[in-house]
Amino acid sequence: MRAETLLPLGKLDPGLRAPDVPLDVTTIGDAAAQVEALGYDALVVEETKDDPYQLLAMAAVATRTLGLGTSVAMAFPRSPTVTALSAWTLQKASGGRAILGLGSQVRGHIRRRYGMEWTAPGPWMRDYVGAVRAVWHCWQERTPLDFQSEHYNLDLMVPLFDPGPMAHPDIPVHIAAINPNMCGVAGEVADGVRLHPVCSPKYIAEVMAPAVARGAERAGRDAAAVDWCMKPLVATAADEATLAAVTRTVRERVGFYLSTPAYRAAFDVHDWTDEATEAAVLSKAQRWDEISAIVSDEMLHTIATVGTYDRIGGLLGERYGPHIDRIEFSIPVNTPEDGERLSAILGELGRAERP
Repeated sequence: MRAETLLPLGKLDPGLRAPDVPLDVTTIGDAAAQVEALGYDALVVEETKDDPYQLLAMAAVATRTLGLGTSVAMAFPRSPTVTALSAWTLQKASGGRAILGLGSQVRGHIRRRYGMEWTAPGPWMRDYVGAVRAVWHCWQERTPLDFQSEHYNLDLMVPLFDPGPMAHPDIPVHIAAINPNMCGVAGEVADGVRLHPVCSPKYIAEVMAPAVARGAERAGRDAAAVDWCMKPLVATAADEATLAAVTRTVRERVGFYLSTPAYRAAFDVHDWTDEATEAAVLSKAQRWDEISAIVSDEMLHTIATVGTYDRIGGLLGERYGPHIDRIEFSIPVNTPEDGERLSAILGELGRAERP
């Protein structure tokens, strides 16, 4: 498995409160250089509290070999042409190291946070990716822009707004997916699928992989060409006492996901529908502190991987090695010894591979 990381290293946030160690955007260049030195394949940035394209641009000029990806950036609130330009600029700045990871976001956020109308996300994302690639093709091949679909009709590109060809025009596009419909779209049009942390190996194997394969078949593609990327939910620490405290935070995170209807299918496959319904009722009542009590030990250890530093690499490799190609993982690095420990874990993860 190839290893990716978010920043800061060791980031863990329960989803219900602010992270203990927020990202200092003024240090992104130095942090990216550290990530490269530790032996990571890629630095990824998710669109939550900071603009991912700006952070990755700063990381691009501070590194030489490190992959740089959005994991994920919101698609629909941005015009596909705007996204195409952001990714094109990042690809030029990095010398061909960009990965464009796109997410749809749920209905409430599209309507109430971004102020947009909502339509079915699967067909919308299919059109979005097609539109982005049509813009890239126009710039690289010097051909007229001509993309017609249900959601986007693009046929205007004047020289003032055309950046022209570049040396590395092939930018991988990954789609964040959890439900079968979006998995199918990823199989049809994406270079990779980015899995939500709530996806267990059972859910990946029984629900997601068949859906990606069906999508690939519809498009006449080989499903094996799709990269599987996972940000697993991990509780890890140097010793058992510290691990217990970290595990409490991870249990809260599982409860947060359990209460979110968009992630229901990943719990349904384990027959936790009643627990998800109960958690959703508590979330609507803003009774967040009570949700983690619904998360049983069985649920916790099914959704999350829990272990001390000396065991976590092997546990993650055993759990996800048969299913994924890229894994997001890190621990805090405050001393040279921490860095050596993390590099050793990354080496262990790198030896795990899909059959």
